Amino acid sequence: MIESFKNLSVRTHSFLGFCACLFLMSYALYAEHILGLEPCPMCIFQRLSTILLGLVFLIGSFPITSPFSRLIIGLLISLTSLSGILVASRHVWLQNLPPEKVPGCGPGLDFMVENFPLSDVFEMVFSGSGECANVDWSLLGLSMPAWVIISLSLLAIFGVWSNLRSYNKAI
Repeated sequence: MIESFKNLSVRTHSFLGFCACLFLMSYALYAEHILGLEPCPMCIFQRLSTILLGLVFLIGSFPITSPFSRLIIGLLISLTSLSGILVASRHVWLQNLPPEKVPGCGPGLDFMVENFPLSDVFEMVFSGSGECANVDWSLLGLSMPAWVIISLSLLAIFGVWSNLRSYNKAI
């Protein structure tokens, strides 16, 4: 079975990566709208990274034959995954702070974007707030941001492997 999976084209692999990102976002929206879990600002940035990663995978599913293009797609997969992993890592760190070290709750992301320069918004989001430290959901003892780290790491490895494999075949 693994051999047949390896023999799939890079376009098929990219489409599967897109489907995985679509599943992750579908579950995030399910958790928000059905389970009632409000996303904090860091969650929203993780969602943006997942959406961007899905778009890169979707572009990778187009008939692109240039080895250089495959290299660029692999690089974009790395960068978008890494951005989400970094935000999720900071989020997990905040969730594991002792209660007395957790920063106070700040304004919502909508308010920050409307009232502050973009550089200040990024600084406020990454410094975190009390709402980002709450663990409202877990599976197998891991919070949602921890699962984002795992998911984006696996997608990054898969996407880079697939694109570099096709790059090496083309050279």
